[in-house]
Amino acid sequence: NKVNTELSYLACSAALCALMWVPYVLARLNSWGLVATVSYPENPPDVPAWARRLQRAHNNMVENLVPFAGLVLVAQAAGISTSLTVLGATLFFYARLAHALVYTLGIPWVRTLSFTGGYVGMFLILVALVI
Repeated sequence: NKVNTELSYLACSAALCALMWVPYVLARLNSWGLVATVSYPENPPDVPAWARRLQRAHNNMVENLVPFAGLVLVAQAAGISTSLTVLGATLFFYARLAHALVYTLGIPWVRTLSFTGGYVGMFLILVALVI
């Protein structure tokens, strides 16, 4: 069975989400040390600003991956795969990839635009489901 484009981008989005925590944890290990990282320190040292931003980007990705997955899976179950669903899934993935990068780098405005792009991608899939 060939996986369609929408499911491929869902898998890529899930993989992105699953990998986003790795640099943050490595930064924590570097800042806190191993013992503090694997325990529950009362007053842990701070991590670099980029790592805090990446953690927030990861949290945001988790929050957005759930509705994206729901929309893609409903479309899949309904046998709906159109240019609109493909565009929506493609837009979601690349917008979320950009969001992770620009959020981590601390680039304002582009972060908001990339977040909005991911949201528009989900909206396109929703439109394809209801029309």
